Amino acid sequence: MAHNAARMDAIYARQRHFYDLTRKYYLLGRDRLIAQLDVPLDGTVLEVGCGTGRNLIAVARRYPSARLFGLDISEAMLTTARAKVAAAGLANRITLRQADATDFHAGTLFGEPMFDRVFMSYTLSMIPDWQDAIRQGANVTGGSLHLVDFGQQEHLPGWFKRILDAWLAKFDVEPRATLREAIERIAERTRLTPAFKPLYRGYAWSGSLTRQGKP
Repeated sequence: MAHNAARMDAIYARQRHFYDLTRKYYLLGRDRLIAQLDVPLDGTVLEVGCGTGRNLIAVARRYPSARLFGLDISEAMLTTARAKVAAAGLANRITLRQADATDFHAGTLFGEPMFDRVFMSYTLSMIPDWQDAIRQGANVTGGSLHLVDFGQQEHLPGWFKRILDAWLAKFDVEPRATLREAIERIAERTRLTPAFKPLYRGYAWSGSLTRQGKP
């Protein structure tokens, strides 16, 4: 964890101050994911890789009875997230902790062993052991796990993909070409129901894993 935390802190030490302003133009599908969470009344929501807290604040406002939790490996990003959450007046509803997305104990971190909804927004493309992060998220949801990240731009011009991939590589971001297969494989092992959908001509990919009998 220490190595990955230092790597993320180095990347975002300065970027965290203008991250939300710039990312809104190309982290597409985040608000779609939030709208589709369908959090139950008084439900619990965990964001894995919460970054600046932008998504958790949006979830809190959309689902006013929900209790929210976020973890991130970067203490630098969490510093920004805590400030944003406090400024939004949501410190009593959003709990933030530092942890590795691939290996955390939810009960120890948050006093909650399971969550009604778990989501990961543009985090898998930055996590080296990204499939372990999906498995861990699936293990701590009693309802559903939701994912959105960069796709393979399969219905966009080839030059666009080349430019985007080269630019993302500068930030250690690698779109996961086998995301769909990973979701389906994990679904088989965990007895969850998988779903997968390309967005914006493949610019982004979304997916979910849902427990049988749960919305």
